[in-house]
Amino acid sequence: MAGRELTSVRSPRVKAARRLAKRAFRRRERRFLAEGPQAVREALEIPGGLAELFTTAEAETRHPELVAAAERAGVPVLRVSGEVMAELAQTVTPQGLLAVCGFVDVPLESALAPAPKLVTVLAHVRDPGNAGTVLRTADAAGSESVVFTDASVDPYNGKCVRASAGSLFHLPVVMGPRFDTLIPELKAAGLTVLAADGAGERTLDDAADEGLLARPTAWVFGNEAWGLPEEILRHVDDVVRVPIYGRAESLNLATAAAVCLYGSARAQRARAVP
Repeated sequence: MAGRELTSVRSPRVKAARRLAKRAFRRRERRFLAEGPQAVREALEIPGGLAELFTTAEAETRHPELVAAAERAGVPVLRVSGEVMAELAQTVTPQGLLAVCGFVDVPLESALAPAPKLVTVLAHVRDPGNAGTVLRTADAAGSESVVFTDASVDPYNGKCVRASAGSLFHLPVVMGPRFDTLIPELKAAGLTVLAADGAGERTLDDAADEGLLARPTAWVFGNEAWGLPEEILRHVDDVVRVPIYGRAESLNLATAAAVCLYGSARAQRARAVP
């Protein structure tokens, strides 16, 4: 188990971890923070995914198997006081486990190499909670990768990491390509590029009836408040809207993403059945 308890936020190890709350330091170190037992468990599944583990004495008692697994993997385990954990954590009620993890993103060509059938693209998505929830939804729907364009939030933002509920560690994540260079790469990989936007003339029902959803597809999702800009809509293969049957003005981003991604997943699996 961890040794002497660190009680000062001025400890060099603590200060180094705290800096990772800022994007500039994350990019420089290629490390990020992930809180809670679920994140620690998922990070341990990736070779080299967990670089350092901070834990309180109480959390060690609640999750001895995670601390032991980290130690077996050669990960430094540092016990800290509750006050220090409160400074390190980015949640109101810390769970007592905080991991320093190595970046997990991959190059675009690596994510597209296996000829994927379903890819999720976040373009101009600025809210980290929304982005993390879409990442989690994409993982659940069987998307084979998630692309965060250069105009979208950092996938290693603490709120995004928490909202992904471990899915950040499950599937290839691509970070930072420009949309104008991304589109040709997606099409070259055999993907039909569909934009989910309320301005679309074709509904999701239409797309399903016409067999469009059964094709290998890259779904593009935009900012919840103002959707996708015209320069993006001009370059996709089609713009599809989720039909609203009731009186709601619209769907939030994560819900719309779930409907679209599961629509494609269902259509693709139905086509695969002999």
